[in-house]
Amino acid sequence: MGNLANSGRKEVGAVDTLWQYCVNFVGYLRLMTVSDLVDILLLSFLFYKCIGLFRRTNAAKVARALLLIVIAVWLSYQFNLNAINFILNKAVELGLLALVVIFQPELRRFLERIGSNKVSSFSRFFRDEVPVNELEEAINETVEAYAEMSKNRVGALMVFERETNLSNVISSGTPFQSTVSSELLKNIFYPNAPLHDGAVVVRKGKIVAAACMLPMSESMNLSKELGMRHRAGLGMSERSDAVVAIVSEETGAISAVVNGNLRRHLSPETLGRILRNELLPREWVNPDKGHGKGLLFWKGRGGKP
Repeated sequence: MGNLANSGRKEVGAVDTLWQYCVNFVGYLRLMTVSDLVDILLLSFLFYKCIGLFRRTNAAKVARALLLIVIAVWLSYQFNLNAINFILNKAVELGLLALVVIFQPELRRFLERIGSNKVSSFSRFFRDEVPVNELEEAINETVEAYAEMSKNRVGALMVFERETNLSNVISSGTPFQSTVSSELLKNIFYPNAPLHDGAVVVRKGKIVAAACMLPMSESMNLSKELGMRHRAGLGMSERSDAVVAIVSEETGAISAVVNGNLRRHLSPETLGRILRNELLPREWVNPDKGHGKGLLFWKGRGGKP
């Protein structure tokens, strides 16, 4: 009987404690203001972006090491290990400066993306809409040229501008003003042609520059099989929202890069579906006609997987 009574009192005590927590939680909610909610949402967004940054780079390993150091600092404090605690605290203080150096490429790309997106969002209101028929024709001509160049192992690199302004990249090449045509692309990328080296930039369905210099990817996880075109395409995609199409000169393989993600060994038809999915307005990408099939890899303007 005594054990039953003690058990009953413990259960009642647990229920009372839980009830008290609920009452306190409701009280805290009543004290919250709109600024508190905005503060929480902003912090959540920043944490989400940081986690995404860690997952896309080598920062995940560094983050785990930092977590271990924080745990070690807490344990040394709890067990009164004063010497170790002092050394670890100093290491953490110096580590804040070291983090800026370690993550300098990632921080620079993050700030560049924020700045370019803000400018693009503002300038969007002053831009003329691109005729969809011109984009569709540019995509068809690109796919036709890439099919031929892939068969003949002619290297090619094309950048399709979206929201991020690529004027700095365009200024590094030879100015061009022409519609996209299969024959013109094959002439530009023909081996030993004057504009063979570098990238062709397409803006609003028109070729605006050729032989452009692209920033190289600084990722250390790239396959050794990838050549300079693939590294340049990845570097361009990491710093902008542009869509990049590549033909390997060594193998003739067709690749596409979107949002820093590289997809290799594509058929011309698959390249066409990717370009339509990423460049055309959503209402023009009709899955019933096959444009939206086989694109689970991508998260573009054509829809999420």
